[in-house]
Amino acid sequence: MDKALERFLRYAQIDTTSDENTGTIPSSPGQWDLARLLQNELTELGMQKVTLDQNCYLAGMIPANAENQPTIALIAHLDTADAVPGRVFRPRVVRFEGEDLVLNDELGIRLSAKDFPALNGFLGQELAVTDGTTVLGSDDKAGIAEIMTACETLIQHPEIKHGEVWTVFTPDEEIGSGAELLDLDLIKADFGYTLDGGAPHEIEYENFNAASARVTVQGRNVHPGYAKGKMVNAIRLAMRFHAMLPAMETPELTEGYEGFFHLRKFSGTEEQAVLDYLIRDHSHDGFMARKAVMEKAADVLNAGINDGRVLLTITDSYRNMNEVIMKAPHVLERAEKAIRACGMVPKAVPIRGGTDGARLSFRGLPCPNLGTGGMNWHSVYEFLPVESLRRMAEVIVEIVRA
Repeated sequence: MDKALERFLRYAQIDTTSDENTGTIPSSPGQWDLARLLQNELTELGMQKVTLDQNCYLAGMIPANAENQPTIALIAHLDTADAVPGRVFRPRVVRFEGEDLVLNDELGIRLSAKDFPALNGFLGQELAVTDGTTVLGSDDKAGIAEIMTACETLIQHPEIKHGEVWTVFTPDEEIGSGAELLDLDLIKADFGYTLDGGAPHEIEYENFNAASARVTVQGRNVHPGYAKGKMVNAIRLAMRFHAMLPAMETPELTEGYEGFFHLRKFSGTEEQAVLDYLIRDHSHDGFMARKAVMEKAADVLNAGINDGRVLLTITDSYRNMNEVIMKAPHVLERAEKAIRACGMVPKAVPIRGGTDGARLSFRGLPCPNLGTGGMNWHSVYEFLPVESLRRMAEVIVEIVRA
């Protein structure tokens, strides 16, 4: 079995789902399990300065074997998204020959080109898929496997000249805190790349400005038979808030540079209701305008019932890295050259999300995002073309090549 694929299948079986509610770093114990496994593997490969710190940030270094070369960081995250309830991970490899892929016969879950036309681009290829009950975890265990495989190549082939190379594996990217505590003084990199994107030929350096928003609505419940003039139904008030947001500006109705409001969780009773949103926009002005829309909706409802029952809390997550990356164009040029050397045509695409690279860029480490090959992330329909694992490991080697 191809080493990158073997690594990915092994890593993907470890439950590293992050949990925004624990308040710990990392937010889930499985991330420690994967980090310790990788720590041992880095040591066995012959990496130097292998360090796993108290917050589950894992780093290792390959010394330079050429002079006057930059120090480059290769970065991926340990956690997977809490997007599907299943927690027993059974990744497997199938060949796509045009027919629907049965992921789970008992549950009637199929991966179909009718629903996901991009599948047609992989006719005759091997794909890593789920068993229909979990995410696959290519976001971002594919990135980890590709980095590990590239590092093995560099160590086993000293004729490939390069500067100092650092691997960095971070926790909790999926809940927005993956780059906050990384010790940049340890790695002292000139620039880096996150391996956390889509197709192998894509380069991403424009991401959403992002925030999360929580709307807490306090109602007043009384017996419905005697409720006139007394009841304040928190569920209905929460529905009114949501109805005041632009109906066409949601993830399923937008693409490219278009921003959105995304209602990701809703819970409640007549007494209290809670809505959790994501706010996304590539433009800074558009981002601020979206926050203002939510603030106005809360103000209108509070004025209407006159006792401040709607509490809106907005928390910024990350900013568009474009303004930083544009000041370091050589970082993009290096990636473009590497992708061409591997027989592909590089393509810049906007990220409809964010990466650790956005946060790291604003911390002083220019860090665009490269593909892993994974598709349909955060769903049971996630799949990973096996060929992409090999290609991205080759791209990484070319990126660091002197």
